[in-house]
Amino acid sequence: MKTKIAVLGAGSWGSVLASVLVQNGHEVWLWTRHREQAQELNELHTNQRYMKDYHYPHALHATTNLAQSVHNAALILFTVPTPAIRAVAQQVLTHLKQTKVARPLIVHASKGLEQGTHLRISEILHQTIPADFRSGIVALSGPSHAEEVARQDLTLITAASNQVTAAQQVQKLFMNDYFRVYTNTDLIGVELGAAFKNIIALGAGALHGLGYGDNAKAALMTRGLAEITRLGVALGAKPLTFIGLSGVGDLIVTCTSIHSRNWRAGNQLGQGQPLAAVVANMGMVIEGVKTCQAAYELAQQQQVEMPITEAIYHVLYEKADIKQEIKLLMRREGKAEL
Repeated sequence: MKTKIAVLGAGSWGSVLASVLVQNGHEVWLWTRHREQAQELNELHTNQRYMKDYHYPHALHATTNLAQSVHNAALILFTVPTPAIRAVAQQVLTHLKQTKVARPLIVHASKGLEQGTHLRISEILHQTIPADFRSGIVALSGPSHAEEVARQDLTLITAASNQVTAAQQVQKLFMNDYFRVYTNTDLIGVELGAAFKNIIALGAGALHGLGYGDNAKAALMTRGLAEITRLGVALGAKPLTFIGLSGVGDLIVTCTSIHSRNWRAGNQLGQGQPLAAVVANMGMVIEGVKTCQAAYELAQQQQVEMPITEAIYHVLYEKADIKQEIKLLMRREGKAEL
């Protein structure tokens, strides 16, 4: 059945997910703040700043009119960066209040925690859009580079929600021959895995920039997963979620690929570039930088040991020397692995 879907955010991930949904036969409205970008998508069917040399389906509608995109939409998909989620959701609520239609399903495919509050994205959406104006809330997450989805490489991700029927609805809308979706009821674990893996990806990139090999990268990912799991479980997640698609799956793809902006940022840090220059060079939000601060603060509150996260925090926020932090990690007191 053809469904109207609003996708909010026309970066690489948002625009490619919109393309997937159009290919699946749905009516998709892609919202962007930038008039020139909307015009390019509608007339040239390209989005060169984010997806070079990729052509979007002609049936995709791009618009700068938020009200037009969400009007009568059965599903609203947020793909804007985490710092913009609350403000955009507040605008969406204004438009939903002005219409008397069925409550849309709210989905997000962003990764991170809100600065200051440390809220997960679903918690922000729950706060901002009351239940009277929406149905379920679903997080869409997993190992998925937009560039590879665009060329229809095989991709498996997870739709997580406290309401299994909501996750199943998202599963049906997105699945096709190259894009497979599983469901998961551990919303906390899926969102935390998606957020925290970006911190470890910064470290993996830094190791590469410093010239370390596969042994070091494998060690970082394994022990990084251990501390992500510790904090996640302390915050209410199920431990098995972290060995699933949104945990170890997303960790692998983000820590090993040049497509990952967090890996690229870490690589530049490892090569000696200051954080301010790295942020300027990237031109896009590096979620791991702000998430690292949130994870560091949460670990302190929960009294959870996270030595890798702490080391990366010291480098990012206290200008510590990366090589010295690695030495301190390696010389920590010996202990049992499990």
